[in-house]
Amino acid sequence: MAKRYLVNDSLFYAENSYVEHNSFIDRQAENEILPEYESSKDILPHPVWEGHDDAIRAYDFAWKIAFGNLRQPIPDTGFVSNYIDTAFNGYLFMWDSSFITMFGKYGCKVFNFQKTLDNFYSHQHRDGYICREICEEAPGEQFQRDDPSGTGPNILPWSEWEYYQSTGDLVRLREVFYPLLAYHKWLQLNRTWRDGSYWSTGLACGMDNMHRLQSEYTQDCSHGHQIWMDTCVQMVISGKVLIKMSQVLGCPDETAWLTEETNMLTTLINEKLWSDKDNYYYDLWKNGELSGVKSIGAYWSLLADIVPSERLNDFIAHLENEKEFNRPHRIPTLSADNPHYKGDGEYWNGSVWAPTNYMVLKGLEKNGYHDLAYEIACNHHQNVVRIFNETDTLWENYGPENGTHGNPAKGDFVGWTGLVPISILFEYVFGIHADAQNHHITWYVNRLEKHGIMNYPLGNTTVDILCDERNTSNDKPNVHITCKENITVKLIWNGQVEVINHIAD
Repeated sequence: MAKRYLVNDSLFYAENSYVEHNSFIDRQAENEILPEYESSKDILPHPVWEGHDDAIRAYDFAWKIAFGNLRQPIPDTGFVSNYIDTAFNGYLFMWDSSFITMFGKYGCKVFNFQKTLDNFYSHQHRDGYICREICEEAPGEQFQRDDPSGTGPNILPWSEWEYYQSTGDLVRLREVFYPLLAYHKWLQLNRTWRDGSYWSTGLACGMDNMHRLQSEYTQDCSHGHQIWMDTCVQMVISGKVLIKMSQVLGCPDETAWLTEETNMLTTLINEKLWSDKDNYYYDLWKNGELSGVKSIGAYWSLLADIVPSERLNDFIAHLENEKEFNRPHRIPTLSADNPHYKGDGEYWNGSVWAPTNYMVLKGLEKNGYHDLAYEIACNHHQNVVRIFNETDTLWENYGPENGTHGNPAKGDFVGWTGLVPISILFEYVFGIHADAQNHHITWYVNRLEKHGIMNYPLGNTTVDILCDERNTSNDKPNVHITCKENITVKLIWNGQVEVINHIAD
């Protein structure tokens, strides 16, 4: 049976064979009743943290707002799954949704937040294109596919892999693989320069108004004829994740072309976009000069694992430099020594954003900088909780200097700011990381207070995992584990390691 598509079939397309495997396009919209927060909250994970009731209140508030933003598909819009609204303008955003699911995975026992992304796959065009904003109330998309700002950033594969790591959901991995492959191929064919490097725009890269183009170009809507550092690296991440997916799914031949591209891009980024003088990655302007704009986007390279070992310390040192990224509230999206940097943030010209901070923390973790990740996470979490106490809400972004929310910034933004009181608390302040496929938890124990998580989701089961109060960081953690399945818990503290093999209760 021929597939139906939301877009006008009379348009000309370069057919993408991967789209034929996209089962979301023909899917009927679900009509499941949405869960309510009050009747569901006991099923959610429960953080325990003695002496930090305000952090627990911020955590509960994030879930309450998130559940208030759950929506059902409206008939004939092309939406196929219940979803969490971006909470911005009546459109569902690809960039935001990819990050929202990264805290939503902790609520998967109540609501499958990951299925939010189904609605992008159901809107995929015949050539593989997916619009970055899709209308929630009527059939339609915010951008045409030939608009330079029409799509991106491509972090959908990363989001799906994070969910798989937490849940081990092989069925979903199989479903999303070909839509993701088709989208990557579309970007390769339509968003590259002659040398294979990628371009974007302020809107398409997600950091709308950041000053990173030459002055004659419009910051939010123009590609500036430049090579975009973050976009190139995101495509490396996409390629590497899709390769891992193909290996898990037993179809490695499907991604042979991605191995070639990721190797090419890694070489290009390290040869063309690195400054030996500044020890930093930059965009490359059309005149062949490096831009000199130190954007937080350069740190996608840590998550992609492409920074040569001899460069790592000098590159990461910028995060600890008080004249650059180590501001009172870490980490501004634009370095403080940039002339366009604003102390109140001015959106992407210095504001502190949950998604980009989360990306940096993930990259630091991947490269073994656990102490710095913990330090930055604590700073960010403390500031967000303090401002929550003062304003009774969570904000879209925060000022790096003024001790309050950014200017401008929307309140009740959950929204991706739910990452801070949920994911950043669990993964970096507490230091707990899941590997559902191997029934394994790694716990970097840094806190001295009694802390942990009750009802923590791990694949098909849940875990209660608590650490007693300690007197010093050198004291061995006394950990209590309750789980109905056999799991392994690796404790790491102050340079010491212990592996606990827990037998099912």
